[in-house]
Amino acid sequence: MKVIGIIPARLASTRLPRKLLLNETGKTLLQHTWEAARKAKSLGRVIVATDDSEIEAAARSFGAEVVMTGDCSNGTERVAEAIVNMNLSADIVVNIQGDEPELDPLQIDLCVQSLIEHPECEMSTLANPLHDAAHVDDPACVKVVLDNNGKALYFSRSPLPHLRDCTPEEWFANANPDQISPWLQHIGLYAYREPFLKLFVQMPASTLENIEKLEQLRALQAGVQIHVSVVSHCSIGIDTPEDYAAFVKRMA
Repeated sequence: MKVIGIIPARLASTRLPRKLLLNETGKTLLQHTWEAARKAKSLGRVIVATDDSEIEAAARSFGAEVVMTGDCSNGTERVAEAIVNMNLSADIVVNIQGDEPELDPLQIDLCVQSLIEHPECEMSTLANPLHDAAHVDDPACVKVVLDNNGKALYFSRSPLPHLRDCTPEEWFANANPDQISPWLQHIGLYAYREPFLKLFVQMPASTLENIEKLEQLRALQAGVQIHVSVVSHCSIGIDTPEDYAAFVKRMA
């Protein structure tokens, strides 16, 4: 089984300019993520895909394999273009976000393994239980609901599932310590079967995707099955100056 990890990397970032090249820890954010991904046993190669020469130079300086792409509208398109530009052949391609320096490599392995074990699925991803009402109500925190076999039924920015008889605040206040949270947060790590990845980026955006601004809904609306493995925690993505300052503090 040939598995390749690709980190789509762009320099532009609205809330934290040039974040992938921030290096107050002595390493760039991109290098931290690359090193974490390299620890995943399932990945034969980890490649940085970018359209920026500065990121290319930085990645090559710490030994990363790099492929240049054009201007892509999202990370998935960049990953797919990288596969084509390098004429790569793989059974599974993993899309790894470049701004997650504390990524758990075991979660990459789990995402890959779940796709191997579910041949009926074209994609796999991860989720973790939510434990506070603020995240349930936060549109930036994407929720996912699953069927009994771990397949995604729907992804949404809304509090999903909706509790008819109480609020999320009331549920958490009254829940027993051993009660399982009804809410799952989607973790933005994806594994694709390589032929489907190439097909996926050619598909037009779907109605639900345009409404929620979630590209995985394009696959669901087309009838594609996505397997979701539930883990206990997620790594912390770096989106704001406050996020980065906290990361630097943790590293110190």
